[in-house]
Amino acid sequence: MPLVRGAGEGKAVVAATICYTCLVHSPYSLGPIPPDMLMLAYRSGIFPMADSRDDPEVFWVEPHARAILPLGGFHCSRSLARSLRRGRYRVTCNAGFARVIEQCAAPRRATSEGGESWISARIMASYLELHRLGHAHSVECWQDDRLVGGLYGVGFDRVFCGESMFSRASDASKVALAWLVAALRRCGAELLDCQFTTPHLASLGAVEIAQARYAELLSQAQRPYVAGALGEGAALGGGAALGDGAAGLGLAAGAPAALPAGFAALLASAANSSSSPGNFIAQSLTQTS
Repeated sequence: MPLVRGAGEGKAVVAATICYTCLVHSPYSLGPIPPDMLMLAYRSGIFPMADSRDDPEVFWVEPHARAILPLGGFHCSRSLARSLRRGRYRVTCNAGFARVIEQCAAPRRATSEGGESWISARIMASYLELHRLGHAHSVECWQDDRLVGGLYGVGFDRVFCGESMFSRASDASKVALAWLVAALRRCGAELLDCQFTTPHLASLGAVEIAQARYAELLSQAQRPYVAGALGEGAALGGGAALGDGAAGLGLAAGAPAALPAGFAALLASAANSSSSPGNFIAQSLTQTS
């Protein structure tokens, strides 16, 4: 029987098909969550959290209402478009995953988004292993060599589950999210999961849907790619065109598209257009916002 826990703010916490007891109480549970178990959770619409940074236990969350950011509905404000066009930050993918998750786990000021981090040492170790295996990715914003913003999440099939973001400079997390959306659209993703709604995410286009609807979208986005289906100009990712084709993304026949491939394709397209990457992304996002 699933174990249900309350987590505040109306969150429904369930163990679902995963054995909560063995995760929390067995000696093995003190190590990282097994990658296969963690990926099964995401594919089932469930994700882990901890009560604090020092909490060795994890609990599994399946919200009654789920936040997603439609990839064709990203709100790129004029100020954000200016930040993108000016190249305010150097943006990278997977260049500092460990540093991003450390910053996301750092204590935050008591705001509407919460103070104490839910990213425990055990959760950090679990996602570092997922990153090593190629299932977790980050987007970073830099000023010179200083990391000033970024985000990380888990990707599979046509799904990206955003986990957390941080900002240490104006618009840094928004710029990272804009690059994420553009890259996901380019690599054929269909579902960007934001887990819970915040005012920050809502201002960028996130909407709240019922968990049952999220489960439907999640199931649809987990179908495998078909060889030849990612041809040049194929409409993918919220109405965005792939443009460069499967070969341009370095995709094997039938292989799922991945964030790093989409990110690389963005840079290549910007270079071919004789435009800066930031200006190229701002133009593509404002055309569909």
